[in-house]
Amino acid sequence: MTARPATWPRLVAVALILATLAGCASGPRVAPQRSTLAQWSPSPNFNARKAQLIVLHHTSIGDAAQSLRVLKTRNSQGEVSAHYLVEMDGHIDQLVDEGERAWHAGAAHWGDMTDINSSSIGIEIDNDGHSPFTQPQIQALVRLLADITARQGIPKTAIVAHGDIAPGRKDDPSVQFPWATLASYGFGLWYDAPLVPAPPGFDSLAAMRLVGYDVSNPRTAIIAFHRHFRAMETDVLDNTDAAILYSLQRKLMAPR
Repeated sequence: MTARPATWPRLVAVALILATLAGCASGPRVAPQRSTLAQWSPSPNFNARKAQLIVLHHTSIGDAAQSLRVLKTRNSQGEVSAHYLVEMDGHIDQLVDEGERAWHAGAAHWGDMTDINSSSIGIEIDNDGHSPFTQPQIQALVRLLADITARQGIPKTAIVAHGDIAPGRKDDPSVQFPWATLASYGFGLWYDAPLVPAPPGFDSLAAMRLVGYDVSNPRTAIIAFHRHFRAMETDVLDNTDAAILYSLQRKLMAPR
């Protein structure tokens, strides 16, 4: 049916009002990513991409205001961001929506994941890379991890260091980071004590690969493993490493 000409101004005004209200309600619209070569025939069988991993960093700055400026602009390597920043006093800043891709991981690898930015949530912790992390920071981080893992359904063990996913290229958070304390709250993969010696012929590098490390360069992978699990940065595996990896392997291979 064709409307009378006199009604067109009114219809246009109503349409503009509705469009404005819709824009206010939903925020900026993202253009659909569809090919012009294909006919759009939508299926309901999909879900949104979601994070599978949480990556912890230290800022190397030790000043929250400067860290925020960098995370909102760029550093010497280019634009960088993270989903969260945990300040020294425990204050938490969120910079990127969890559903969006922050630029925090760079070239990295963990298990079968290679595009870590697209499959992770990045948390920066304000620390200069040499000093101990503060108690308020760790308590705030524990609360944040509890919140994120509960809402996103991320396994509590799926929390790693930037240095773990980019061995040889990154070393954060430093050997000062208290992974054992985090594990006492149930976060991060950790070994059981007392340690049980690994059986004869145990392949430590294969176990490291099972944990998630890229062992194509064994030396840098071992340093990253030591930084995380033994708070040191040596590059030779020993019997203690084998026992730790044996415990981690048994945990990962246990029936669920």
